[in-house]
Amino acid sequence: MLIRPARSEDIDALLGVERVAFDGGEEADLVAALLVDPSAGPIINLVAEKNGVIVGHAIFTHAVVESADGDVDATILAPLAVAPPAQGTGIGQALCREGLIVAEELGIGLVFVLGHIGYYPKVGFEPAARHGLLAPYSIDPAVADAWMVLETRPGIIGNVRGVIRCADAMMHPEMWAE
Repeated sequence: MLIRPARSEDIDALLGVERVAFDGGEEADLVAALLVDPSAGPIINLVAEKNGVIVGHAIFTHAVVESADGDVDATILAPLAVAPPAQGTGIGQALCREGLIVAEELGIGLVFVLGHIGYYPKVGFEPAARHGLLAPYSIDPAVADAWMVLETRPGIIGNVRGVIRCADAMMHPEMWAE
């Protein structure tokens, strides 16, 4: 398996992975919108390739923690997709880890995700609201821990509190229902 930056010729294939992984087009439509959304940059756009076929995709887009002490740059992982036949093989975690490395190299200290509470803690994510880091829209209290954060540079969590502002393509309340 190879994890690499997505190229323009990969777009159709990675959108196809999004469609089959989520059994529909909403996530694919979101990725397509993020790729042309100027407020989404910088973008970390990765694919997993196995035997020359794209089987996984992850996109990390620009976000900001709007804090009383000033804005703090961050990124949001959304969506992460692995084609069903390749799920459960570590591809999703490999995409996450590579994206986290790139985020750290870019100087991004906080990475957020709204996702499965049994999956993302395996790569180090923890509930964000407990640290005063709030999603752009309220999340059902029954699944509030699905809003998670990972710190790539020590010393940010606990010292920054605020609401996250993300790419325009993601600033729709219906996208924040888990």
